[in-house]
Amino acid sequence: MATDIVPIRRALLSVSDKTGIVELATGLAAKGVELVSTGGTAKALRDAGLSVRDVSDLTGFPEMMDGRVKTLHPMVHGGLLAVRDDPAHAKAMDEHAIGAIDLVVVNLYPFAQTVAKGAERDEIVENIDIGGPSMVRSAAKNHAFVAIVTDPADYALLDKGETTFEERKKLAAKAFAATATYDSMIASWFGFADQGQMFPETLPLVLNQPTVLRYGENPHQQAAFYRHAGPSARGIGQARQVQGKELSYNNLNDADAALQLVAEFRDAAPTCVIVKHANPCGVATAANLETAYAEAFACDTVSAFGGIIAVNRPLDAATARQITGIFTEVVVAPDADEEALALFAAKKNLRLLLTGELPDPARGGLDVKSITGGWLVQGRDNGRVTAADLKTVTKRQPTPQELADCLFAWTVAKHVKSNAIVYAKDGATAGVGAGQMNRLESARIAAWKAKDAADKAGWATPRTIGSAVASDAFFPFADGLLAAVEAGATAVIQPGGSIRDNEVIAAADEAGLAMVFTGMRHFRH
Repeated sequence: MATDIVPIRRALLSVSDKTGIVELATGLAAKGVELVSTGGTAKALRDAGLSVRDVSDLTGFPEMMDGRVKTLHPMVHGGLLAVRDDPAHAKAMDEHAIGAIDLVVVNLYPFAQTVAKGAERDEIVENIDIGGPSMVRSAAKNHAFVAIVTDPADYALLDKGETTFEERKKLAAKAFAATATYDSMIASWFGFADQGQMFPETLPLVLNQPTVLRYGENPHQQAAFYRHAGPSARGIGQARQVQGKELSYNNLNDADAALQLVAEFRDAAPTCVIVKHANPCGVATAANLETAYAEAFACDTVSAFGGIIAVNRPLDAATARQITGIFTEVVVAPDADEEALALFAAKKNLRLLLTGELPDPARGGLDVKSITGGWLVQGRDNGRVTAADLKTVTKRQPTPQELADCLFAWTVAKHVKSNAIVYAKDGATAGVGAGQMNRLESARIAAWKAKDAADKAGWATPRTIGSAVASDAFFPFADGLLAAVEAGATAVIQPGGSIRDNEVIAAADEAGLAMVFTGMRHFRH
């Protein structure tokens, strides 16, 4: 039977992260708690003037094998696992002089930090904790009588010198989550880094640091956001929210789409991305951010309302002034100057996220998606195409400007939901067609959007005239390409690979287009 209040009479302290441990031990000692400790922790407590009993004194065995063996002993685990009100357990404790341990404070060897600093294999393996997780699990299993603390943030719970059953239950749940996370990191390192496997037999997937959101995609759905906790994690989850309302599920999803696209241009000229419902509705690169925003906004002024904006440079006042001219949900940037911050502050509901360095678009990693009965796992779409990778398949070669616009449109199309068609001219999107069930409709919608943008701006012609058009996958028929011709495109970039490539190439030659094949597609469903 679980006991509600358990006084702390003996505590075992063994921590790698010694933050707050001296203060905790001092408070416990003042309440008459016997302190038992190991190695470096015992030294730190003695250096603070505290009386500490070594684990080796408790077990009758010295710490040995470079500290690998010190707590793996019945005198320790018997004191942790004994059911205090079980007569047989009590008898065994008396017969073998096993003293009860009421509190265990343990945090584990810094395995993840050792991997992150690029340590050699032997050092990494040496930082796999064995005794620590064993004590954590023993104490957590017997939480009816034993408190287990694995996080310095919970030390304050021990100030009163006793624990309640509800507290011990919560601490046990946190402890098992800590060991699960720790073992997951080790299994991931062995599978991915040490064994070089893309898809290990077991995929350890541990999510932590949750933020409960108001709701999911729709108000009737519950939702939470879990952040990557690794030292190299960089993205929306690690961005600093400077101001604005709480981020919603849709805000986070759209902001991530915007950040991933703008990261493609992290080493390019000033670039602005505007996203709506996870699709870019305007993208432009220019001499400065103010111009880039204006050009991106001009592509689709209707969809930009209530959109997500991401830029690849620190925000300045001129750009901030333009952005705050219409309703915007979220702005994502590496940084912002003081004047820009002041302008955003006047829009109290606008969320401003500062990311620092943008993520590397060529980084590795896995994308994971749940489906009924399982998970789909794939490598990130980090494929990139340069001018040297392109194969011209038409009689006419693209001009340097057409080639630049082809590559720009191709980069944007990679982040548009399939079927994706993107027209671009002079480093700015002219029209975007996303998520249609056939490629012809995407081409028509993108062209219609470009014409609508021209009408709203009072331009003589839409920007599709003289543009380059990108298709995320091959044209299965010539009709999609002919729609681009009708819209005024003069150059095409597409993967190629259709059984009707010759028909499409012939149609392009007849229209006088330049067309290049990438040999790579970018489906995004």
